[in-house]
Amino acid sequence: MAITVGVAGITGKFARRVVTHLQKHSDVSIRGFCRDPSKVPERISSSHKVTLFKEEAFDVEAVRAFAQGCDVLICCYLGDDKLMIDGQKVLIDACEELGVPREYLATKQKVKGVHILVGGFMEPVLSPFFNILDPQTNTFRYWGEGDEVMEGTTYDNAAEFTVAVARDTTATGIVRFLGGRARICEIAQSYEKAYGVKADLQRLGSLDDPYKLMHEKREQNPSDIYSYMSLFFYYYWVNGQTLVGPETDNAKYPEVKPVSWEGFMSQWPLQQLPTAYFALNA
Repeated sequence: MAITVGVAGITGKFARRVVTHLQKHSDVSIRGFCRDPSKVPERISSSHKVTLFKEEAFDVEAVRAFAQGCDVLICCYLGDDKLMIDGQKVLIDACEELGVPREYLATKQKVKGVHILVGGFMEPVLSPFFNILDPQTNTFRYWGEGDEVMEGTTYDNAAEFTVAVARDTTATGIVRFLGGRARICEIAQSYEKAYGVKADLQRLGSLDDPYKLMHEKREQNPSDIYSYMSLFFYYYWVNGQTLVGPETDNAKYPEVKPVSWEGFMSQWPLQQLPTAYFALNA
């Protein structure tokens, strides 16, 4: 059965991976929503499968035009609180009004919610943005006690799972996928196996330290989300509140092969590992 999938925020890194995998299926048509279509790669924008809609996330009529005719809508927004909360509400309201069956808000009657949890994206976690890995000294930095579980999935793996869910008309509720689940010492061991070098560990402090720092930075300049985003992510990633596993739904879609921490690192030469996140722009 042919389906039409809407991708809101189609210029983003994750959205591009999702669209790449959607394009592999002959039964899928794609509608993309963004502020600047010129940022969409030519391999996507020129595809006969893709129709692009240009407008702001808060333009209700534009969002309605985008959502009209979609069977599934995937939100790939990334931004401040207003976009992530109010912007998604605009999408959800449009889905409810137009009868798009695969979105979510608790008070809605027509839409069936699907939330996909994948832990952290491995590429940015090991990039300079998070400052966890220093590839020059082969050192892994961490806050906490060192026994905190770090759950991760690559962008591409997460996109594959997302597309599998989008094409599965029976999928509703919360679905959980993970590529790797390990403590920082185990991730360091995977690094050693992948690259044949000795990795060191450096404790930066307790989990109270990033908690205090992230709130200080946010209070100082709320609009500068990238100054504190990684700290918020790290704190809630490892403090136990957001754990996805150990039980997952990986087996539900056996065609998608989970990529572990070691598997991810093995995909990249050591000198390119810190820039894997930026390579996602392609």
